[in-house]
Amino acid sequence: MTTSGPELYIGLMSGTSLDGVDAVLLRVETDGRPRALAHGYQAFAAELRAELLALNSPTTNELARAALAGNAVARAYAQACRSLLMSQRLTPTEIRALGAHGQTVRHRPGEFDGAGFTIQLLNAALLAELTGIAVVHDLRSRDVAAGGQGAPLVPAFHRAVLAQAGADVVVLNIGGISNVSLLRADGGAGGFDCGPGNCLMDGWIHRHQGAAYDAGGQWATQGRVHGALLDALLAEPYFRQPPPRSTGRDLFHLGWLDAKIAAHASGTAAVDVQATLLELSARCVADSLAEFAPGAWRELLVCGGGAFNDALLKRLQALLPSVAVGTTDAKGLPPMQVEGAAFAWLAMRHVRGLPGNLPAATGAVGPRVLGSYTPA
Repeated sequence: MTTSGPELYIGLMSGTSLDGVDAVLLRVETDGRPRALAHGYQAFAAELRAELLALNSPTTNELARAALAGNAVARAYAQACRSLLMSQRLTPTEIRALGAHGQTVRHRPGEFDGAGFTIQLLNAALLAELTGIAVVHDLRSRDVAAGGQGAPLVPAFHRAVLAQAGADVVVLNIGGISNVSLLRADGGAGGFDCGPGNCLMDGWIHRHQGAAYDAGGQWATQGRVHGALLDALLAEPYFRQPPPRSTGRDLFHLGWLDAKIAAHASGTAAVDVQATLLELSARCVADSLAEFAPGAWRELLVCGGGAFNDALLKRLQALLPSVAVGTTDAKGLPPMQVEGAAFAWLAMRHVRGLPGNLPAATGAVGPRVLGSYTPA
């Protein structure tokens, strides 16, 4: 399907880090070529962040609390959208659609009944009312229904904007969970979730220092890796599970970490745990590439909040000495814009009736148009 001219889309993304909403304005040419034009950010209120974190685990009165949290997420998304439009002097009528991810609180594809489920909290109808813009939402469920993991969804976008002719490139997104897109020189592509990115490090430093994240990995560099604890963490069966695979806070949360510490590292200094968590985040990437995606990778391009963790990037470079480790900034796409741009692109694919998943990454039985559409 073609259109009569370029279109503008907005991607709204809040990930497993639970910090807030990234909003990216994307211009899509008639032939589908995307270009990110602007970026905005809206932090979650502390109360909303706490409620979303609580809803990642079984709790009381879940149905009502989840519905109200979905309303609050819609309001935060709407504010991010309004701020972005104001900064670019645009009106809602100039935007073709919003790609709105919603906040993941459960991700259990293929489990329980063979189909499983994935839940992203968002009142898309309220978001359409508040913004006056059509909303493409619930972007993972169709892939799950087609036998896929519903994640990662970004490899198709990464292939469209970051693939390099004649070079094998890995794109590593480090949000709460880390995932890789494998972009082959011959045009082939795949990907999978590696494991915890920032979620454990962020949770641990917040518990012990009250900080939202470990800026630059500075606190982690003051500690020493606890070998027995690292071995226990890496013994988690997920790390040996072959792709297609995906994960989230359902598995990697502070309760999981606390149990490992109690069994293998009781009394360990908090700073040494932080150093061990940084090593875990680096190792789960390097080890999974070595085991499940060996190859002559030329570059590893990092995006997401983890792109600003200098200590983590240095450790990745040490573990992958033959690969040039850098960020997507070098390719003209700032690290904090990549995921928002991807969901704007997925909205475009839905509007144009084009598939958005990459079965080689998710394991779905075939390409599918992703998402549901709520008109303006």
